[in-house]
Amino acid sequence: MEMKEIKQKVLNCTDCELHKSKTKYVFGEGDETTQLMFIGEAPGANEDKQGRPFVGKAGKIFDELLGSIDLNRGDVYICNILKCRPPNNRNPQQNEIEACTKYLNAQIDTMKPTIICTMGNFATEFILKKYGVKTEEKRISKLHGKIFKVTNLFGSTEIVPLYHPAVATYAPEMKTVLMQDMKIVQRLL
Repeated sequence: MEMKEIKQKVLNCTDCELHKSKTKYVFGEGDETTQLMFIGEAPGANEDKQGRPFVGKAGKIFDELLGSIDLNRGDVYICNILKCRPPNNRNPQQNEIEACTKYLNAQIDTMKPTIICTMGNFATEFILKKYGVKTEEKRISKLHGKIFKVTNLFGSTEIVPLYHPAVATYAPEMKTVLMQDMKIVQRLL
């Protein structure tokens, strides 16, 4: 399936209640031929208004993180596990994740990235489970910056869990940790 076909399916989606309260679907953007995919959790208020991922405060930090390893948005692909904003930026619910991740799976299957960076707990949990990675630890505070190499039909994929960039908006000292984790991503490239 091509990315434009997947996007059209998202634009017509009514599989969970989130479509009723969203302003715009937030599909994803960037280089669809890149080997580096960043996956966040769900759109926030700014993303919901603009229909683009990571455009608010967390997006500014994300852009800085990319810049710290000499990349920009045009060099990577950015998306979320949910394509609609949960009300009041609450956490994604399991039924919403189950309804929406077929689109993320299609995006991954289409792009076949060799490096997937998950940002935050929900994206990390979903991707590790998708790829059959068994880990005792579930918290991003223990998983961030680790590399999980998995082999599949397309070759191998390296999964790098990262803190969500929003963490640095309420704990500025975390930006240092985020920058260190991005250096790990840079080494994989």
